[in-house]
Amino acid sequence: MSTLRRYLAVLVWLAGLSALPGASPADAGFRSPESLIRNVYAHYGRGSAEFSGGLPRDAETARQFFDPTLHDVWTAPHDAPYDFLVQSPTWRLGAISIAILRRQLDRTYLTVTFDNQGRAVTLDFVVLKGPDGWVITDVESPHDSLRMFLVQFRR
Repeated sequence: MSTLRRYLAVLVWLAGLSALPGASPADAGFRSPESLIRNVYAHYGRGSAEFSGGLPRDAETARQFFDPTLHDVWTAPHDAPYDFLVQSPTWRLGAISIAILRRQLDRTYLTVTFDNQGRAVTLDFVVLKGPDGWVITDVESPHDSLRMFLVQFRR
C-alpha cells in the first residue's frame, strides 16, 4: 500500500472514530437551530420510554442541549408544577412548527408553536452557535423564561 493510501485510510478511520457516540468529550450542540428544536421535542413523543418522558435532566442532556450557563439549573432538583418546554405537567403534542424570527451573529431567535392536548402553545427559543454546534441559551413563554422558571422552582 502506498504512503498516500495509508495516510487516507488512517484519516478515514479517525473520522469514523470521531462520529461514534461518546467519542468526543464535547458532544454538545446540533448542526442547525431547527435540528436542535426537533431533537428537544423528540423526547415528548408517544413511543419508547426513552423518548416519551420529556427532556432528561441529566448532565449529558444538559451538555448536549444547553449552553454552559444553563447546565447547573437544568440538572438541579426541581419542584416545578409543569414541564416548561410543553407548558404542562402532561403532554400529547400535535405538529410542531418552527419559524426563524431573526439571525444575529452567533444567535438565532425562533418561534416554536404546537398543540398540547387541545391548547395552543407558543415559545420563543434563543439558540447560540458554539464551537460544537447549536445549543439553547433561553426559552421564553408569554409569561416567563426557562432560566427564571428553573431558578424559581429549584429546591
